[in-house]
Order: sequence, then structure tokens, then C-alpha cells
Amino acid sequence: MRERPTWDQYFLQMARVVASRSTCLRRRVGALLVRDKRILTTGYNGAPANIPHCEDVGCLRDELGIPSGERQELCRGLHAEQNAIIQAALHGVTTRGSVLYCTTQPCITCAKMLINAGVNRVVYEGDYPDQLAIEMLEYANIPLVRIPASGEPADEP
Repeated sequence: MRERPTWDQYFLQMARVVASRSTCLRRRVGALLVRDKRILTTGYNGAPANIPHCEDVGCLRDELGIPSGERQELCRGLHAEQNAIIQAALHGVTTRGSVLYCTTQPCITCAKMLINAGVNRVVYEGDYPDQLAIEMLEYANIPLVRIPASGEPADEP
């Protein structure tokens, strides 16, 4: 008998598929906002609509020698979490009470946006070098659950 994935594993698998649309040269990230086991929106990292993609014109961060986790404002792209929130706004979908599933831990900018968007849980796979984001989510009482890509089960929502 095959083993069914947990809901967290299931939605993280979908986040990996969403990440495949990323146009970032450094890191492919995918995100889903989910409520009541239903996908509200998705997002992946890349340049804004109608702007040339980094894979076509190069990476500004690489050109400037900016390390990962620093000076996020010096980037042509939006983060996957930001795009998921923006898609909700564009389509009139409330994010209050939702869960973010993301292939990478949110940065501080995304953490602040998730807090104000009413997200009440964050589930992610890969680490990101931003301790302040972790502290901010903890301070806002938003559980941050890491599930390694190996698929180890986490607590169910």
C-alpha cells in the first residue's frame, strides 16, 4: 500500500512545482497560500509583469556582488511570498487565516507582509539566512514549521 503524503507534504510538493516557473538565476522559490485545505493563490520569484526576466538580462545582485540574505531591495525580482499576496489582492481573495507553504523560509520583508496579510502559519522546506524574519514571526505568534525536502512529516494543522 502506498503512503499518502500529509497535507503539509502535499502542499509543499505543489510549491516545488510553482517554483519551476521562477525566472530567478540564484534561487527558484515557489509559494502557496492555503485556507481550509484549498489553494487561494500561488507565487514564484521573478521580475514584475512586463519587465524583462533576470534569466534574459542577468542578475543585478550577482553584478553587484550582493550575498544572499542581504540588501533585498537591490533586486529586480519579487519574492514568491510577495507574489502570492499580490495575486490575492488582484483577485479579491482574503488571506486572513491562511497558511503559507513555501520552498524557502521567508525573509524579513516577506515575514512582515505575511503578518499583516493575516497568515497564521508558515510551512517551508529550505533555510534562508534571515534570523530576524524568524524572530518577527515568533513574536507575532505565527508558527514557523520547517519540513526538510526529504519529506519528514510535520505536525498537521
